[in-house]
Amino acid sequence: MAARLDPFDLFDIRSLLTDEERMVQDTVARFTDERVLPIIGDCFDQARFPSELIPEMASMGLLGATLPEEYGCANMNGVSYGLICQELERGDSGLRSFASVQSSLCMYPIYAYGSEEQKRQYLPAMARGEVIGCFGLTEPHGGSDPANMKTTAKKDGGDWVINGAKMWITNGNLAHIAIVWAQTDEGIQGFIVPTDTPGFKAQEVHKKMSLRASVTSGLFFDSVRIPDANRLPNVKGLKGPLGCLTQARYGITWGPIGAAIACFGEALEYSKERILFERPLAANQAVQLKLAEMARQITSAQLLSLQLGRLKDAGKMQPTQVSLAKWNNCRMAIDIARTCRDILGGAGITTEHSAIRHALNLESVITYEGTETVHQLVVGREVTGINAF
Repeated sequence: MAARLDPFDLFDIRSLLTDEERMVQDTVARFTDERVLPIIGDCFDQARFPSELIPEMASMGLLGATLPEEYGCANMNGVSYGLICQELERGDSGLRSFASVQSSLCMYPIYAYGSEEQKRQYLPAMARGEVIGCFGLTEPHGGSDPANMKTTAKKDGGDWVINGAKMWITNGNLAHIAIVWAQTDEGIQGFIVPTDTPGFKAQEVHKKMSLRASVTSGLFFDSVRIPDANRLPNVKGLKGPLGCLTQARYGITWGPIGAAIACFGEALEYSKERILFERPLAANQAVQLKLAEMARQITSAQLLSLQLGRLKDAGKMQPTQVSLAKWNNCRMAIDIARTCRDILGGAGITTEHSAIRHALNLESVITYEGTETVHQLVVGREVTGINAF
């Protein structure tokens, strides 16, 4: 008789991972189980980011995980980075958002677009978690249209003077540096702005009902003066920030799988233990259909992200493929979180359980770094050859 399948891995996708990839997943899963899950419900309630976990994340090589060892990083492959995102988001989207911004939106542009001096000054300290970054692209009026950028950087002798504002910036009030994108006379360029520079202000966003265990801020620049040495010299135009977003979105395709698995596991156990009408809730056909549908969607998402990771590691990943996976996997996860909340009944509305927390967090994840509609249109443009933006 065949062995019973793992309900969280019906297609034995783990067998497709290398030993190193499995070790990375197991290490981060243990960290999530032991250090994140016991506190994250309270952090969400209190709207507090658990910054005490940053040194542990850094010690495991989770910050800038795919960057070279010569800059103090772990030189992992793309699949390993995806698994890191999956296991962190199984804890909470806020924790994965922190790692994603630090790694893909701050360390990656310094590595990809920065000078050798900038790489050596910032990357090792960022990998150790001693310097935290934030990514200033989105503006209060801009949203899905980053080309409509109002923040400017004007050359003044050997310096640049930055004026403008950014909004919905993860890590803003935690950050020691901001990677800021601004309009210049030569197009959009990126700058490393220390947050203690005169004229810089970060203002935390409160009254959030999503990503409460994460720091979200507005950034304001009032004649912020920085030297030309702080300009990222190796990129101009929107391809700079969009290249960073492709890296971050790749990780986001994995993260919601973790959130979905957390919700699915909770609903599965609850449905077996909850007795209604003299039998377990799981004995009802309607509930089994919902659980089976969740397993199907999770399995599909796992296969999608794994293949995307293999394409990334082979140097063949295309932005449209990332859009398809983010669209599919975020939609999958938010639907599962809502269904699990329903299965849990009244208990599902409290943060004693994870479903409502993940459902609320995923409202942000499905929106940031390209809304679902934007990614649908990216795929539509690819298959038709017609730009409908």
